[in-house]
Amino acid sequence: MDCGGSAPRCVIVSVPEERTGTYVDPAVTAPTTPSTSLGPAPGVLAARNGVAVVFALNGLAVATWFSRVPAIRDGLELSPGRLGLLLLAMSVGAILAMPTAGLVTQRLGATRAVALSTLLVALGLTVAGLSAGVAGSLPGVALGLFALGYGSGSCDVAMNIEGAAVERRLGWTVMPRFHAAWSLGSVAGAGLGAGAARLGLPVGAHLGVLAAVVLGGTLLGARAFLPAAPEAAGSAAARRGRLLTAWREPRTLLIGLLVLAAAFAEGSANDWLAVAFIDGYGFSEAAGAAVFGVFVVGMTLGRTLGTVALDRWGRGPVLTTTILLAVVGAGLAVLAGSGPVAVVGVALWGIGASLGFPVGMSAAADEEEHAHVRVSVVAVIGYTAFLAGPPLLGLLGDQVGTLRALLVVPLLLLPTLFLVRAARPPAAGGTGVPARAGSANPDA
Repeated sequence: MDCGGSAPRCVIVSVPEERTGTYVDPAVTAPTTPSTSLGPAPGVLAARNGVAVVFALNGLAVATWFSRVPAIRDGLELSPGRLGLLLLAMSVGAILAMPTAGLVTQRLGATRAVALSTLLVALGLTVAGLSAGVAGSLPGVALGLFALGYGSGSCDVAMNIEGAAVERRLGWTVMPRFHAAWSLGSVAGAGLGAGAARLGLPVGAHLGVLAAVVLGGTLLGARAFLPAAPEAAGSAAARRGRLLTAWREPRTLLIGLLVLAAAFAEGSANDWLAVAFIDGYGFSEAAGAAVFGVFVVGMTLGRTLGTVALDRWGRGPVLTTTILLAVVGAGLAVLAGSGPVAVVGVALWGIGASLGFPVGMSAAADEEEHAHVRVSVVAVIGYTAFLAGPPLLGLLGDQVGTLRALLVVPLLLLPTLFLVRAARPPAAGGTGVPARAGSANPDA
């Protein structure tokens, strides 16, 4: 038993073999600082690594799909508008999953929630790939994308909740590095997609093999998550009440709008960057997939180094800087007129868009008692960008071209500079620096 300092809370550490029952955020029952001056317990470090693996494989799954969008578009002979409507199926699935994903995670535990949602991701990838590459069925692809979106949306909430719990147990900023792991998985997915396109690998075979890899690896990674705890009596009604209350909290809603803009900046690149460079700059399919890889490399770099910047300067200054960088980069990518210069803009766009989503998730989980419901609310608002973005840009692309349609990104990002203040921790005294006691971050 560990009774930390003068706090009247004690934590009994137990690791049950079967992780059942309601998930209770370990940060609620444990101090927010490392248990000893030597650093966090090995179980917390294992959970950190497990969360990173799950993030990476989720990114691999999503990028695998997006890297083959040009081939699927050509195979099904889709116009930009029809492609945008097809991509909408994935966003609809995610939006429908997210409102209750936090409560489901609390009920089942993050381990089971991630496992079940990733099973749906793998099924969706397989169905979409076979429908596009073998059957040539547009409804089949839409059904697969819906399943992929529903599973990915559920997994997104569950792994962010687990990541926030691990971050509080560690005592320093680590959420952007989880999202960096997602970006690394995306880099791998984009690279494999570019290679598959160059080799002429059938879409169905490519997506089916990757689905199996993602499912198996995620099940292994989730085994290291922080353990679940037994359900507290009468807690279900209280959780539902907190979910409704969270939808009326101004700070939570403002964070959601910030995440919405960040998700739009990221999702626009996911959906349209490869196609835009193929259509607008005359790139080949493989080169278009590689441009998407450049974007993801930029995001990975921003998220990896962003933890150091956030712990040193705080959320406010860092978010302001990265938003401005994304505005400049996206504008350059569209207006450069030269392919190589536009690729530089893509890299800046990726770096600038890297921190809005993970910092928003951390901000939603600042107060651990309400982390599950607030993360769900912010995720729903943020993923509205994935719901509205594909058809909006597709329809706009029919009128002005896919590349020019991406000018919507910097225009949407500029107003979010006024939302940065909402992401500052409530107990940080307005500095924007996370209020974390304990030892310095050894990873910084």
